[in-house]
Amino acid sequence: MELIRGLHNIREKHKGCVLTIGKFDGVHLGHQAVLKSLIEKSRELGLPSTVMVFEPQPEEVFTPDVAPARLSRLRDKYNQLKKLGVDRLLCIKFDKRFAGYSAQDFIEDLLVTRLGIGFLVVGDDFRFGKGRAGDFAMLTEEGKKCGFTVVNTASFRLHDCRISSTEVRNALANDDFDTACSMMGRPFDISGKVVHGDAKGRTIGFPTANVLLKRCRTPINGVFAVTVQLGNNNFNGVANIGTRPTVNGQRSQLEVHIFEYSGNLYGQYISVRMHGKLRDELKFDSFELLKQQINTDAQQAKKLLGVA
Repeated sequence: MELIRGLHNIREKHKGCVLTIGKFDGVHLGHQAVLKSLIEKSRELGLPSTVMVFEPQPEEVFTPDVAPARLSRLRDKYNQLKKLGVDRLLCIKFDKRFAGYSAQDFIEDLLVTRLGIGFLVVGDDFRFGKGRAGDFAMLTEEGKKCGFTVVNTASFRLHDCRISSTEVRNALANDDFDTACSMMGRPFDISGKVVHGDAKGRTIGFPTANVLLKRCRTPINGVFAVTVQLGNNNFNGVANIGTRPTVNGQRSQLEVHIFEYSGNLYGQYISVRMHGKLRDELKFDSFELLKQQINTDAQQAKKLLGVA
């Protein structure tokens, strides 16, 4: 799958496509149903299937304090879209400048002139352009004039409950990983590159692999029993997701202690799958108390994971 990063990287060869626009956060089963239909239509018309997303997401620019917690980063979306068979992912940098695009220019310049869309799939609540002036009705009318078809992404239901990123977040917030898994079509995990931390975990006998969470907010916080995928191997462990208040941490990150592992993970990419929440993140008065609690957490995680 081709990744096109930024408007400046759209070339003449990219003109002509079947397009959908959205956040696709989590690439859950509702998204997958839309994307499969998009791919089928692209094959029918002989045009590449293309997904347009924005980074950062619009709410993260205009209202970062209340922006929804991210289920997936761009790399996660790329991997899931590639698995589904999408031809191209167009990632547009969303900033004040792009937000100033008029709705008419968004259609005429981007959709028609530069991308040459033949078919467009968007939600009927999709808004675009300066002041959110553009809507589904405007796209439909312009499509008639410019020669492209616009269709609505129908709601996809599971047990009479609409599958949405919000519903997945709600399930995760309630520690209902089974429901989240049923809506996503796969277990929820957090992936990233292991970076150097402050090595305090090693001093109390619990070395951790640290992954920075490059998103405004995380959908889950606390201490969890986890499995860690490293290459083709899987390991059990216990993880903390939060700001590490005991050491006066400021940035949100994932710290995972992998049972029975002593290798060097720095710079490696790991995927951490949550199996159950053990407790909320707490601030301890001393490292000794923290050590005692982590030992208890590890034993509880092993019991939950069925590890001897």
